[in-house]
Amino acid sequence: MLPRTVRLAAATVAALGLLTACSGGNGGSEDPSPSQSPSSSSSGDGPKVPAPLATQALLSDPCSVLTEAEATQVGLRSPGKKDSTSNLVSCTWKATQTEQNQVALTPLPQNTGGISDIYTKKTGAAYFEPVDINGYPGVYTDIQDARADGSCTLWVGVTDQLAVSVIPNIGVGANKTDPCGVAKRFATAMITHLNS
Repeated sequence: MLPRTVRLAAATVAALGLLTACSGGNGGSEDPSPSQSPSSSSSGDGPKVPAPLATQALLSDPCSVLTEAEATQVGLRSPGKKDSTSNLVSCTWKATQTEQNQVALTPLPQNTGGISDIYTKKTGAAYFEPVDINGYPGVYTDIQDARADGSCTLWVGVTDQLAVSVIPNIGVGANKTDPCGVAKRFATAMITHLNS
């Protein structure tokens, strides 16, 4: 249903915009403002990653975080579709069974405090539920709660300076009632890939 997809996409953009606002960057600038320097965010409330993951490929081509076999294992078609509109680079994978279900991945280099930057926005969140992703810190959170509509935003810390969002939009099927479970399965596959 296109209107629902458009609504969820708009909500996703709004959530990313609000959470990236803490970096102080705008107009494509990736330099943090003095009040939001990496050193100030390193003492944030978010948990630390056990070992930083290699992120160069993730940042330049988020679609590279899953091989074709890995995508198939989590029910997605490969390759994903890269999108570099605005100053963010993301990738979206469609489900193997239907185009009404998809998962989007977006790294946020503008937030130099990694998942700690997400924790600083906790008070404005509609939901906030920490989760472990193969030993890496994650949190289900967003400014709007669309989980009943098949969408759940998961943030994962891959280094102490970089968090990525994983957002499934499930329009049909059994997974519509568990979009957070879909996000966790995808993120687990991503962490496994980046650790290999």
